[in-house]
Amino acid sequence: MSGEASRRTSLRALLNPRSAAAQVFALQALIVILLIAAAVTALWIQADRDSRRQSEREVLSVSEAIANAPGMVAALESKDPTAVLQPRIEAARKRSGVDVIVVMDTKGIRYTHPDPSRIGKKFVGTIGPSLAGRTTIEKAAGPVAAGKEATTVQAVVPVHGPGGSVIGLVSAGITVENVADLVQEQLPILLGAGAAALALSTAGTALVARRLRRQTHGLGPAEMTRMYEHHDAVLHAVREGVLIFDAGPRLLLANDEARRLLDLPADAEQRPVEELELDAETTRLLAADDTVTDEVHLAGDRLLAVNKRPTAPHGGPPGSVVTLRDTTELAAVSGRAQVARERLKLLYESGVRIGTTLDVVRTAEELAEVAVPRFADIVAVDLLDSVVGGHEPERDEVRHQMRRTAMAGGPETAWPLYAVGNLITFVQATPQMRALEQGRAVLEADLRQAVGWQEQDPDRTRAALEHGLHSLMTVPLQARGVALGMATFWRKGDSPSFEEGDLPFAEELAARAAVCIDNARRFMRERETAVTLQRSLLPRGLPKHGALDVAWRYLPAEAGVGGDWFDVIPLSGARVALVVGDVVGHGLHAAATMGRLRTAVHNFSALDLPVDELLGHLDELVSRIDSEEENIGDGGTGDAPDGQESEGITGATCLYAIYDEVTGVCTVARAGHPGPAVVQPDGTVTFPDVPASLPLGVGGHPFEMTELRLSEGSQLVLYTDGLVQDRNRDIDTGMQLLRAALEAEAGRSAEETCQAVLDATLPAHPSDDIALLVAHTRLLAPSKVASWDVPPDPAAVATVRAECGAQLGEWGLEEIGFATELILSELITNAIRYGAPPIRVRLLRDRSLICEVSDGSGTSPRLRRATTTDEGGRGLFLVAQFARRWGTRYTSGGKVIWTEQPLHNGVPDDRSGDAVADALLAQFDDTDS
Repeated sequence: MSGEASRRTSLRALLNPRSAAAQVFALQALIVILLIAAAVTALWIQADRDSRRQSEREVLSVSEAIANAPGMVAALESKDPTAVLQPRIEAARKRSGVDVIVVMDTKGIRYTHPDPSRIGKKFVGTIGPSLAGRTTIEKAAGPVAAGKEATTVQAVVPVHGPGGSVIGLVSAGITVENVADLVQEQLPILLGAGAAALALSTAGTALVARRLRRQTHGLGPAEMTRMYEHHDAVLHAVREGVLIFDAGPRLLLANDEARRLLDLPADAEQRPVEELELDAETTRLLAADDTVTDEVHLAGDRLLAVNKRPTAPHGGPPGSVVTLRDTTELAAVSGRAQVARERLKLLYESGVRIGTTLDVVRTAEELAEVAVPRFADIVAVDLLDSVVGGHEPERDEVRHQMRRTAMAGGPETAWPLYAVGNLITFVQATPQMRALEQGRAVLEADLRQAVGWQEQDPDRTRAALEHGLHSLMTVPLQARGVALGMATFWRKGDSPSFEEGDLPFAEELAARAAVCIDNARRFMRERETAVTLQRSLLPRGLPKHGALDVAWRYLPAEAGVGGDWFDVIPLSGARVALVVGDVVGHGLHAAATMGRLRTAVHNFSALDLPVDELLGHLDELVSRIDSEEENIGDGGTGDAPDGQESEGITGATCLYAIYDEVTGVCTVARAGHPGPAVVQPDGTVTFPDVPASLPLGVGGHPFEMTELRLSEGSQLVLYTDGLVQDRNRDIDTGMQLLRAALEAEAGRSAEETCQAVLDATLPAHPSDDIALLVAHTRLLAPSKVASWDVPPDPAAVATVRAECGAQLGEWGLEEIGFATELILSELITNAIRYGAPPIRVRLLRDRSLICEVSDGSGTSPRLRRATTTDEGGRGLFLVAQFARRWGTRYTSGGKVIWTEQPLHNGVPDDRSGDAVADALLAQFDDTDS
């Protein structure tokens, strides 16, 4: 009975798919099946091999028999081998049982084939070895009959001629046999052997089951279940979460602690990780294949230490085991580390966001914007007035007065605090004043207890408390040991109060911002100094002149003033000089160089030089300045101040023009400068072709000049390259904008044109200075011009003097007639006596009376003090006394001596008749004789 029970138990174990016996039986059955499959495969391969060997023997024998058959050589050497061989070969093929016999020449061209359409075509196979006298056996795919192709085993045999040479080839082929029939014959034997092996496996499995039962000490299902329950109880009792996943990953097991720590749902087991309703970071951690050791992970409000190991290396199924430990007590440490990281990140951002411009106010605004809301809820920046204005803060400056410069944290009206722009006077007890005096940050963690802060403005502070402000920290802004102002940080509402640990961060943030504010202040000071210098060197007002109505504009670049300049210089003979120049660079050096060049142009213009000669002198001056600067910089004869390098003029351009009110001719020359624009009275805009010369300072190159004849009412527009060229706009685009603006403003006044041009062409952010000069031309009426040719005869002086007097009478200038006749008498007499023909006299009635006496001599008269024994030498002295100005200018044909007189009071306004008489009597003083 016991034996029967044992057999039944073994049978149940064998039939139970989860039992070890059933699994062993399944393994053995699989092995038997694999063996049968291997045997069938081996049989198949052997049959195929035998079939191929048999085929090779058959085709070789057929090929050799045909190649050595009588008459083969004669047939190949006949005129038509195909006609002779095709019938014979086909008869032999059918008798031999092969699929194809081919006779071919030594080039592989077929003479015979079962498919006549293939005759004359290339043989498919290898013929090289056979041409050398050897036999070739191979497997090849090719035609075997009409419309049929197959893989055949073929032999290629040479046909030898009388001399032993190969004169042709014979190939016989046979299709590889199908070995399936042979395999089917052997299959019952194999299946029988497999069944026997399976029976043996069943018996072996029963024996294995009995052995396993002995190894488990006779534990039955109940005992095994109890053991599992004990294991499960221990698993769920430990205070460490345990999770087991398969390769899916799918949760196979989770103990109670893991469910609690991760808040897993009740049906979490057998669900994929993505369906466990965990946060993204936890899901990523559990789904990854990485090994994890004590990684701190935040899950909800718990801080977990996570360990993760794969199960496969330890003999288990693919998957992983995860353990979790609750380390929430480390949350405080982790929080402080997170705050430290955020502070470091904010400091880095402050270095990038603060100081993006060299503007004091903008830099203060950037400080306030950086700190809100990641460090404070409201931030205010207060600076000394001197700092806001770009000036150096004085050490004894009144520091309890600050200008609120910037504020961030919402609209200013939302909080009862001082608004931006207010001048605040802080009382001594306030945190702000204590921070300035101590030179470090001051904290008021609870503003309700901050008595000093409340003393500043009781009503305002009371309202601030009602609005939720509860904590304050103020930090002085210091650079180079000097206080520039302060930054005040507030927190409100639910934000935590400031703590002592916040002070170092606030001081570091304020220190960085203070350096940027000081840099901006110093830039503002330098820029204002340069602007002041340049504006003092530029003309403050242009002289009134009858020839031109002039308007001008000067705009410095955003990066600082440069060396652009312009001028309008009255010249003799109702002429006026217009000049525009540009010194490359920015700053004080460029402005100072511009002043030197403008002064030089004034001095050269006083000599009445032609435009090309004036630019030549200016070019020589710039070269000399550069040479001096280089000599100083190289340690030559000059001495540069300690620590200061000399700067040469790296480039200077100039356009110089002289407009003659009488003729309407404008003579222009330029040195590396943009040419002028001319607006005709009808609105036509042209850019005259003024020859371009090299910039000033290059030296050794002449300057070419051009004469432009301008109609009355024309506009001459001079400008620097900053008007038409910018880093974001090429010069062609700028010139088109200038042309369009001038065409649109045709017929307007010089002032209106000047403003319209700027509105149309001014870049949004000028990178270079802009100087613009617009001159509206006039012509002197012919009725205000009188001239006479004078013969070189002293007797002609009286005649010309009388005619001039009559002309003065027509102009209503009898009041200055006597002085004018005296001046003309002296000048004409000198021209006749010391000059050369032709001699000409011209009177111009403009804002003043201009007298001109020209002759063909290049000798210039000179004013001197005559002694009592001199017969002459007093004429020019008299001329100088009665004329407001006088001088000499040289022309291509000689010289012109000119004088200017006011249109009233024959004597200049600042001199009396007695003074003139005394001066004349002094000429006869004999103290020097």
